[in-house]
Amino acid sequence: MVHVLAMITAKPGQRDAVLAAFSANVPAVRAEQGCIEYGAAFDADGFGGIQTALGPDSFVVIEKWESGDALKAHAAAPHMKAYAAQTKELIASRVIHVLSPA
Repeated sequence: MVHVLAMITAKPGQRDAVLAAFSANVPAVRAEQGCIEYGAAFDADGFGGIQTALGPDSFVVIEKWESGDALKAHAAAPHMKAYAAQTKELIASRVIHVLSPA
């Protein structure tokens, strides 16, 4: 299994627009062979003392894939290329961590 944490920071005020495009793409990703989990999360309210906030323009995509090959196929999928093109001007930064279970 492969775990992925994709840290996305939208340009100021654009997080909702990026999340709307992301949400529209989720069904296609979840239908991909090898996808175990794929979803977005952002800062929860009320945990200030015990969390390091991402901030109002950021969110994390949490993914699990059956294999590295499944993740590579996902990255090359036409719907992912379309999503990247759609959000390119809205995103300030993207950092992807590909992890193996401990």
